Amino acid sequence: MTDLGLPDGILACLFDLDGVVTRTAAVHAAAWKEMFDAFLREREGDGFRPFDADDYDAYVDGRPRADGVRTFLASRGIELPEGTPDDPPGAGTVHGLGNRKNALLLERIRTDGVEAYDGTLRYIEAVRARGLRTAIVSSSANCRDVLRSIGAEDLFDVRIDGVVAAERGLPGKPRPDTFLAAARDLGVEPSRAAVFEDAQAGMDAGRAGHFGYVVGVDRVGQTDALYAHGADRVVTDLAELGGGE
Repeated sequence: MTDLGLPDGILACLFDLDGVVTRTAAVHAAAWKEMFDAFLREREGDGFRPFDADDYDAYVDGRPRADGVRTFLASRGIELPEGTPDDPPGAGTVHGLGNRKNALLLERIRTDGVEAYDGTLRYIEAVRARGLRTAIVSSSANCRDVLRSIGAEDLFDVRIDGVVAAERGLPGKPRPDTFLAAARDLGVEPSRAAVFEDAQAGMDAGRAGHFGYVVGVDRVGQTDALYAHGADRVVTDLAELGGGE
């Protein structure tokens, strides 16, 4: 292993955004809960079963927005029309619910701002100082704005986010396509790239893509689940991997 905590031969590092680089995973979870609880209450009345942390981890975390809506609704036996990406937030469609969640998320970000994980930023700087290439891989359509807000856009050679995935027709996690696209854009074979993710769906994507190393970042106490979904190593902060001068 190198002093970066990675196997010899790794040439690139592919980082998820929410929960790995930025402290936005909790904000996402809160926006999902607010949206789904309002939807379920309206549909089923006050006796509805609320959206909880286990639902977020199993059905939503790391997935593209519309996929998260579909997967959670399917877990409750609910089917809705697909609608279109332009549906208003109040529409009773998959895309309408997804757009409502995004509106709530942006409202929370505008109110509270975005914070970065300092340990991650220092690790990325160490990775780049040693000549490894870097990419950000996120299902978020707000990825570029978030990176700019924390002054981190220049830390990544490649960005594959919700906007790029839609343009290229790439399915999201747990499929590996977005990570594979990042490795391809960096000119690196998947076996020479490491994936850094905090979501179970991200672990699945890293394993399915046959990447050289998959690091799970456990911010919420799901170490066992991250290992079960394919992590080679789980840390609570990337500083644990090394990279210090």
